[in-house]
Amino acid sequence: MSRPLWSRLNPFGPKDPQVAVVRLHGPIGGGSSFRQGLSIDRLEAPLRAAFASRRTTAVALSINSPGGSPVQSDLIKSRIEALAREFDKPVTAFTEDLCASGGYWIALGADEIIAHPSSIVGSIGVITAGFGLQEAISKLGIERRVYTKGTSKGMLDPFQAEKPDDVARLDDLLQDLYESFKDTVRRRRVTKLKGDEDELFSGAVWTGTRALENGLVDGLGELRGVMRQRYGEDVRFRRYGPARSLWQRLRRGTDFGGPAGEAPSLAHSLIAAVEERLLWNRFGL
Repeated sequence: MSRPLWSRLNPFGPKDPQVAVVRLHGPIGGGSSFRQGLSIDRLEAPLRAAFASRRTTAVALSINSPGGSPVQSDLIKSRIEALAREFDKPVTAFTEDLCASGGYWIALGADEIIAHPSSIVGSIGVITAGFGLQEAISKLGIERRVYTKGTSKGMLDPFQAEKPDDVARLDDLLQDLYESFKDTVRRRRVTKLKGDEDELFSGAVWTGTRALENGLVDGLGELRGVMRQRYGEDVRFRRYGPARSLWQRLRRGTDFGGPAGEAPSLAHSLIAAVEERLLWNRFGL
């Protein structure tokens, strides 16, 4: 039941509970063509502000991400866990359209994960992709010249023929990352996972409803509805997220600016746009 208006306007009366909503939307990565992707550098300040506020009763993570850098995913997850311990505040992750791969890795930093029934959740695996362009430049009469010190320095150069040793070395790297991802899932959801691990860790995705059946999430719902159910109709929501430069604000949400607000080149913008679009397209979005 809502408190009377006079009580809510009284500065000396009891305060309405406040939920800090941290917006984690977009691909994950820092210092790459994902100039405005999610990274620990961009999220450190808003995360600390969300947890440190004396008004904050609980923290809600709003996640809508196709994944990206495994290193940044783990750094963000670990920071969320550390801040939750430091300020002793509950954390709930809420999935929106997509909580896949690195997005799900970040969600594991919360005390619980609530999915929308139609969210796409999972993709517990590791992927890398590239192109073999050596035939293309040959047809154009272009000669590739590469000079290195170190036999593996030019590993997987897209303009040279693929080497079996390079592929084997890449496979070892991917396996290490894959094992780290699986260990994180097991550690955070050790008593909740259901079904065969080979299927759960196959890189497959599920709807929120199926993810609940598999033990990948703890419940179904959406952020405002769940938080109001827990903290009352008078609960307040305060949003936190990475700061945006003047250039980014002028671009009205386009997330392909250069460093320090520098205006990106057309080529850079197109390449970054294609890379991000491919990440979302993997999940039909």
